[in-house]
Amino acid sequence: MSEVVLLKQSVMVADEKYASLVKNELKKRGILFVNIIGSPGCGKTTLLEETAKHGKFRMAVIEGDIETSRDAERLAALGINAYQINTHGGCHLEAHTIDRVIKEMPLDDIDVLFVENVGNLVCPAEFDLGEDFKIAVLSTPEGADKPLKYPLLFATSHAIVLTKTDLLPYVRFDVQMFMEDLSSINPLVPVIKVDLINGNGLNEWIEFIVQKIEEKRKID
Repeated sequence: MSEVVLLKQSVMVADEKYASLVKNELKKRGILFVNIIGSPGCGKTTLLEETAKHGKFRMAVIEGDIETSRDAERLAALGINAYQINTHGGCHLEAHTIDRVIKEMPLDDIDVLFVENVGNLVCPAEFDLGEDFKIAVLSTPEGADKPLKYPLLFATSHAIVLTKTDLLPYVRFDVQMFMEDLSSINPLVPVIKVDLINGNGLNEWIEFIVQKIEEKRKID
């Protein structure tokens, strides 16, 4: 067991060097870097599509998937600079791949860089990509019990985006339990409830990102 832990630590330490390079490069340019994490089908790509349509900032997206470039193609169709990383079985993105991709980007034309990580609530939460913060995305059909089942992600995220709230009348999602469980591990985290079919909550999400862009530029 100790050998497995040491191996994992070694991999993380090596990748942290690249995370630092990414963080420093984007800090110099005042670019906000957001790592979006959620299960397959929770609405991550749709959230980014609607963000691109209604946000007034310049954005680029790095798409992480095991295979295919379909999500990147959806975003590119909207005129977004979208870059695909396929892990070919890997359950998360790593900083060395992010470092390689940002070298190809027109960074002077970007206000915020989003990474849509591989669909997974576990592994992506453990790896630093050099981001300013993580966002956890959860859809109502997945169930309200996820914060305590996957505490690292929900404890370390700077905001929680709860999607598909239009389905609340039809699915068993205990909102009170969700909020209480979340409060027990991350009491001050904002929860942004969105219905991307009707646009409810989208303005709140976009205002959150705008505020973070402004904060990043003041700090830098």
